[in-house]
Amino acid sequence: MSCRMSPLRFAILIVVVVPLAGSEWAAADDPLPPAAEARRLSSEEIAAGWISLFDGETLFGWQANNDPESGGVNWSVRDGVIAADRGEQGLLVTTVPFADYELRCDYRLAEGGNSGIFLRTTFRPIDAARDCYELNMCDSHPEFPTGSLVGRRKIGTELDGEGAWKTFHVRCEGPRIAVRFEGREVLDFTDDTPALRLAGSIGLQKNVGRIEFRNVFLRPLGTRAIFTGKDLSGWREVPGSKSEFKVVDGVIHVTRGPGFLETTGTWSDLVLQGEARTNGKHLNSGIFFRAMPGTEAAPSNGYEFQIHNGFRDGDRTKPVDAGTGAIFRRQAARRVVGNDGEWVALTLVAHGPRIATWVNGYQVCDWEDDRPPDENPRRGRRLEAGHISLQGHDPTTDLDFRKLRVAAFPPSGD
Repeated sequence: MSCRMSPLRFAILIVVVVPLAGSEWAAADDPLPPAAEARRLSSEEIAAGWISLFDGETLFGWQANNDPESGGVNWSVRDGVIAADRGEQGLLVTTVPFADYELRCDYRLAEGGNSGIFLRTTFRPIDAARDCYELNMCDSHPEFPTGSLVGRRKIGTELDGEGAWKTFHVRCEGPRIAVRFEGREVLDFTDDTPALRLAGSIGLQKNVGRIEFRNVFLRPLGTRAIFTGKDLSGWREVPGSKSEFKVVDGVIHVTRGPGFLETTGTWSDLVLQGEARTNGKHLNSGIFFRAMPGTEAAPSNGYEFQIHNGFRDGDRTKPVDAGTGAIFRRQAARRVVGNDGEWVALTLVAHGPRIATWVNGYQVCDWEDDRPPDENPRRGRRLEAGHISLQGHDPTTDLDFRKLRVAAFPPSGD
């Protein structure tokens, strides 16, 4: 029940889809791996912006804050469940932070055990009243029993939180944290102290006894539209573009290319959400972020969130041209989840040098830019604010974007 972690920044969230040479066309296979018994997000949940923090099979996107080789927690995955039952008290922490969000998580704690879900946490929290919000799981805790926020607010009613699968649903918005347990509201806390935390990672704790987690889902909150659905106000066409960008039936329709449409605003660490659809086979595109202002000579000097739904040998773990959700030229997508001809939701979280992406709620990239600093992300690490830019790749380009939304995360204070 202790708390603390490395500094946080912001996040970025997106949505897009596109095919290119070598891709399968609307392949009939299941685009996701069989995540054991882990429940998948529904199409409605994906459209609403939910993402899975746990893929049901691996610990991709998480890192332990102590080492099992030196007495740390023995985190493992089996049958769609994250489990631990040995080692010193420790956390499994998301590699990127979040600010405002909804979080749903199932857990099963051994009778007499002690665990917690850490909200907006530092990597190694020391003080639960300052370094995180620890949603406690321990029915016998004398001060902060199950459903309480350790060091901050005790729950008003006793809960039966041990021995069986239970579900927490948490909503963090600014200083307010509301908690539902098994479908009913059990805590509503507003932090008006100097220890207010507005951003941080999600942490799963092993303290005393066996603990299991599954179905760890998150939906970012607080995003604002950067596309009106009616016109291209807030955007500008980069000089020299050959692409045509126009609004058709509430979407940004892009044809021909090459060319770029970039926002007039800039963001550094942020969350960008949206949807995109490719309207043809074997297409290629991208969304650039933290981009330098586009010019005719240098139209796209930014990080590129790749769009390409191709894969080789009928195997979605073998992306063509890095795959949708890749950070192009930096890290390939570990799986091609989107299909050409379908709306696809993508999530990009860019926080400091750490960048993570999700496609239809499934995480495909987790990359840290350890290159020397450079104002041009093509050459080195850029943390400064930059534009968001939609790409028309070539003369065959034909795709749509909609529901583009951005949230700039507040500083964590760490």
